[in-house]
Amino acid sequence: MQRKIITTSDGSKTIQIEDWNEQYHSIHGAIQEANHVFLKHGLLFYFELISKSNKNHTKPVEISILEIGFGTGLNAFLTLIEAENLKLSINYTGVEAYPVRPEEIKELNYIELLSKNYASAFGKMHSASWERKHKITSYFQLEKQQKFFQDIKNVDEFNIIYFDAFGARVQPNLWTEDIFKVMYNALKNDGVLVTYSAKGSVRRAMQAVGFKVERLPGPPGKREMLRATKHPKK
Repeated sequence: MQRKIITTSDGSKTIQIEDWNEQYHSIHGAIQEANHVFLKHGLLFYFELISKSNKNHTKPVEISILEIGFGTGLNAFLTLIEAENLKLSINYTGVEAYPVRPEEIKELNYIELLSKNYASAFGKMHSASWERKHKITSYFQLEKQQKFFQDIKNVDEFNIIYFDAFGARVQPNLWTEDIFKVMYNALKNDGVLVTYSAKGSVRRAMQAVGFKVERLPGPPGKREMLRATKHPKK
């Protein structure tokens, strides 16, 4: 399929799959979308929750994150920077069936727009071998896994899932009850899943497998997004 690098509304770049008219990130702002959906309503929301319940902790907070669609590494890079700022110990697993090519990564401008201080970390993320855990910084550990999402077998392992698959318009099979059952199983109790999607069919599929789902204000260009929580079964 034909692919090209495009510039989104906030100046950050992403990859467009021309045959699908689909992008890896929002055309209304790749960085803005990632910050709003995955950092603000995912990582920072969860961090605030556990901070309230554990005010006297002395060790760095440990959070395990699963990303569905590692792609350009933007969500992981933003999370790495936040981990360093907040002194969070992040174990990050990025699943991707079709890794982005190195020559495409070189054309992205995330380092220039976010932080040149972490240029080497961004490079290490993308050069790290697959199927192995790598310590990228003192607070950020990464494992990239090349597999299809339905092949994820983890159970009660992650605190947060960044669900950043291609949209249901072009890949409806990634937004089904079967897929969200895999996600539900992979999360620990009280874990959260966040996604840019707000489709009614997606919300109903999440609810059908046991998630409590809430609609939240969306990033630029989208009215709403979804956050799902796994509560302990009584």
